[in-house]
Amino acid sequence: MTRVLYSATMSLDGYIAGPGGDMSWLAEHVGGPNPVADDLVGKIGALLIGARTYYGDDPNRDTDKEGAFGGQWTGPQFVLTHRPPTNPVPDTTFVDDLTSGVAAAKAAAGDRYVNVLGADVAAQCLAAGLLDEILVFIAPVLLGDGVRLFHHPGGAHVRMDEVTTAQGPVPTIWLKVRR
Repeated sequence: MTRVLYSATMSLDGYIAGPGGDMSWLAEHVGGPNPVADDLVGKIGALLIGARTYYGDDPNRDTDKEGAFGGQWTGPQFVLTHRPPTNPVPDTTFVDDLTSGVAAAKAAAGDRYVNVLGADVAAQCLAAGLLDEILVFIAPVLLGDGVRLFHHPGGAHVRMDEVTTAQGPVPTIWLKVRR
């Protein structure tokens, strides 16, 4: 069964991007071998990406590591946006509705994961009951400001169960959302 996973690298103080969506801080914290991340890439069948993430700052832009997972992943992408580009983009479908976007990504993913990229889309999936798992890589840095992993003032208490934790280049926590 296809599951929807939100994976992100987060600073110790809970940010996935710096002020203004700056992702340059990631370059020094990801890029080396990471068994959890390396194993995950082959388990992903499709990406569901927020517009700010898709159009945003890639710390590996214009290098051979540009793109999702340091350029290691290729396949169908579904970008949630109300402003799709006028020209087609290979392997990329632009959707303007969360539910149909998740459904299309699941159909494309087969029995592999739909991996969500983008805090806002992940929060929308969580609120809609569409998010199954969360995988967080914890980078040894304090950013102090920026885009939080999840930011929903007044939001609901969401309970989770541990799938696994791992040490390595960066500690990881993999959780399953309780239904």
